[in-house]
Parts: sequence; structure tokens; C-alpha cells
Amino acid sequence: MYEPERTAFCCRAATADCRALYPVPQGTKRRGKSHPEYLLNIFYSLQIITVQRGHAMRHAVAPAENVENNYFAVTDLLKICTHCERLSKKDLGVRIPRPLGNGPSRFIPEKEILKVSKVDARTRSIFEDAFAALGRLDNISLVMGFHPQYLGSFLRTQHYLLQMDGPLSLHYRHYIGIMAAARHQCSYLVNLHVNDFLQVGGDPKWLNGLDGAPQKLQQLGELNKILAHRPWLLTKEHIERLLKAEEHSWSLAELIHAVVLLTHYHSLASFTFGCGITPEIHSNGGHTFRPPSVSQYCVCDIANGNGHANHHDDPLGNQVEVLMERMKQLQECRDDEEEASQEEMATRFEKEKTESMLVVAAEDEECVPSRDISRHFEDPSYGYKDFSRRGEHVPTFRVQDYSWEDHGFSLVNRLYPDVGQMLDEKFQMAYNLTYNTMATHKDVDTSMLRRAIWNYIHCMFGIRYDDYDYGEINQLLDRSFKIYIKTMVCSPEKTTKRMYESFWRQFQHSEKVHVNLLLMEARMQAELLYALRAITRYMT
Repeated sequence: MYEPERTAFCCRAATADCRALYPVPQGTKRRGKSHPEYLLNIFYSLQIITVQRGHAMRHAVAPAENVENNYFAVTDLLKICTHCERLSKKDLGVRIPRPLGNGPSRFIPEKEILKVSKVDARTRSIFEDAFAALGRLDNISLVMGFHPQYLGSFLRTQHYLLQMDGPLSLHYRHYIGIMAAARHQCSYLVNLHVNDFLQVGGDPKWLNGLDGAPQKLQQLGELNKILAHRPWLLTKEHIERLLKAEEHSWSLAELIHAVVLLTHYHSLASFTFGCGITPEIHSNGGHTFRPPSVSQYCVCDIANGNGHANHHDDPLGNQVEVLMERMKQLQECRDDEEEASQEEMATRFEKEKTESMLVVAAEDEECVPSRDISRHFEDPSYGYKDFSRRGEHVPTFRVQDYSWEDHGFSLVNRLYPDVGQMLDEKFQMAYNLTYNTMATHKDVDTSMLRRAIWNYIHCMFGIRYDDYDYGEINQLLDRSFKIYIKTMVCSPEKTTKRMYESFWRQFQHSEKVHVNLLLMEARMQAELLYALRAITRYMT
């Protein structure tokens, strides 16, 4: 790719980011001679950075300086956006990339995502800080922008795990992110961290396959696959093999850092697939050089909602009211009935756990990972299996015996200072986040529903809360929702738009994104509990 074409990639990526920061006001002419003043100002502060072929397309905030011969002037950059392919081909003589997708998500109209940063000052501020720090706004952050409180906590935690002082070197961190995302065939996250890995000086030979990486990282492959697919099988013997591997051994602090990264990217892969996140224009699979099929169609039009279907209402019409009535009835039963015995509570848990095994994760054909993805992990055939099969029995993980609050939190904080606190804040943020609304209804207490979702996910992993009545789950979560949950948590690569649209059809996209945040954090905590318990057993 020629230098001008690489610069054009950066321009288009910057244009998309600026559009998220400062959406085009309604009524603005899409092909007029001037863009919004906000966009003009931020472009004047952009310095496009030259990158090697195959590396990440980055743009950093810096004072405008004299540009080199290989760079376009800011006015030319603006022409690319305002006059589209027609003028750019005439004046610049280069191919201009066009985004393949209609925004950050295949499931959510872009106009709804961009509207958030326009009306919510906190979201816009977080976007600006992320753009200034990283030189980019990834599509995951744009979708999470529906919930700025959570997004702030998420970005702080991720930044600390990847950039701040810690037991692992920077290139190890990104490589572990690649390994974790690859287990779920999440090419979006794999490509993102391949670029970051190279940016921090990682050896390109490692990207040829896991067998080209250091032995120390290769030994992490077993832990990676068990945590991703069957964390209940993890034992202290797995931990011992990593800590006593002679010259390739891990320290406890390094292992804690690696475990947090693995669980973070396993769960983030779930969110990526669950929200239908699309690659950015400068990423692999995010662009094309072919002209648009519709005449006069401008890439700038995407920001205003062209080319994306609207979210349809539920034909049943009363799904929300039915769910609210069930919540009300359950609350009344709680108030009127005596508390069930521990034996009865245990029986209800086992029943729900058994029923969760009967929920089919997805009806689609089994996904076969491509060579580009499978090279980053071992044993591609290893995948999710239900917690127990006929004739098998795995002991239930009782939170009363080992919990995040009483055990996992302190272990992480002791070996990787401050991370336990950040993770706890992120878990609590997702679990307690509420706007007291359900679709169009206001002043609704959703705590019962949020707890049912969280505990159902942990139930699928064999984790039991002694004080929870698992009989409530079947009252609150219908079968289509359970299928979506199980697919996104256990086999996220099989998540489809049809599945996303099939549950809670009357709810807002922001509410479904909140559900996905709950699923992501509940899954991460479940994996962490099994890993940290195994480490604790090894230490004792």
C-alpha cells in the first residue's frame, strides 16, 4: 500500500472517531463546503503518523505542524470527508477506503450509538479522554458509551492491565490477550492486539503461531483453554505445573496478572460477539476499495442512519408488562411465604443447573476457526461442555466456601496491587447499574431481574449462592433469553443478530447492552473464582 493510501486510512479512521465525539447536528448538509465546527477544530489538532505496512493505523492528538511531502494537508483531509470519493480521486489520485459496516455494531443502528455522545456530556468527556490517551476510539468503547459510568470503570481497568506497572512485560500482556481472544475466534480482538503487540516491540515471529512463542507462554495454553471453556476442571495441579516449570516457570504475581488478562479477554469476546461489534475502517475486514452500490451514497451519511434497519417492536406487545407482573408476584411471595429450608434451596439449584444443560447454546453449525486465528492457541477441538454429563458428577462450587468478596479480592490485591479494587468496582458497577426503567416504564426496581441474570450465569458454571431461590430464574428468564445467555457466555462465536433480536424485543438497545455487560462481568467473575480457588489451594 502506498503512503498516501495509508494516510487515507488514518483520515477515515479519524473521521469516524471525530463523528462519535461530535455528531453531525440534524439539518447539516452532508456534502456542503463546511463540516461542523467541532470536527474542523479537532482535525486541525491531528497529526497523522506514518506506519509500516501491516502495523496499526494510529493517529495521535498533537499540535499541527508543517506536514511532510508524504502527508496530506488538513484541508485535503476534510475534502475526503466532505466531497467523498469523487473529489478525492480527482484531486489526490489515490484509492480511498470505504467502511464495510454501517457503524460500530451489526445489531444496533449507528445513529443510536452516536446520539449518546451528543446528549450525554459524561460520555463525550470519556470519549475525548480515551481518544487523547490512545489516539483512537474503538467500537467496543462506542457501544459501551450507552453506560458511561461503567465505561469509565472498564477503561481504567483495561488501561491498568495493559499499560501500567505490573508483573508482565507489555508485549506479553498483548500476546496473552491474543491467546485469550483466539480461543473464541474473536478476530476483532485478535487483530487489535496483534497491532498493539507489534507497537510495543513484540517479535513478529511469535505471530506465526503459538509454537513460535517462548515456552513460558506456550505452557499457558492449557490454562487458557480450560478457563475459556470448562473452568470447573481447573485444579491446583494445573497451577503447580506453571509455577514449577524450572527455567520457564511463572511467579505467583505473573500468574495472577495472566489469569486476569485471560478472563478479561474471554469475557470481552463474549461482549464483542453479543453486541455484533464490527472492525474499524483501518482494521482487517473493516474496509473495501469498491465504490458504494447506491449512487450518491456518501460514507458521511452513515452517521445519520443511512443503510440500517430500525429496531422493530415486539408483535406480542405485552412482553414487558408480563415480566413486570412476574417480578411483582415474586416480591409478594417473598413477603408472604416462609423462607425455604437449605435442603429445598439446594434442590432448586440442582434442578436449575440440570435444566441449564438442556438449553441448546446455538442451532447453527459448529464454527471452525480459521488458520489465522487457530495458530494462536492449541487444541482447536476443545470447547465448551456442560457442567456435568450423565454418569459424571462435579462438586458444586459454593460461594459460601470461596467468594470473590471474602477470598478472591484479597488474593488479587495482595499479588497485583490495586487490580482487585478495580475489578471489584467494575463487577459492582455492572451488577448495580440501573436507571429504574424497563422499556418505556419508569420507576421500576430491576434488582430482582439483574440478580436472576447474574446467578443464572454462575449456575451454568456450577456456582451456587446459598441464599438465593433458584426457582425465580424460570419465572423471569424465558427460553429465548436463556438460549442467548448460554450462547454468548459459553460459545459467543455462534451469537447471531437473530438471537440478539429474539429476546426482550420491546426493550431499548441500551438495555440489551446493559444485559451484555452483566453477562460479560458474571462470566469473568466465574472464571476468576475457579482460577483463584485453584491458586489458593496450591498455596495452602
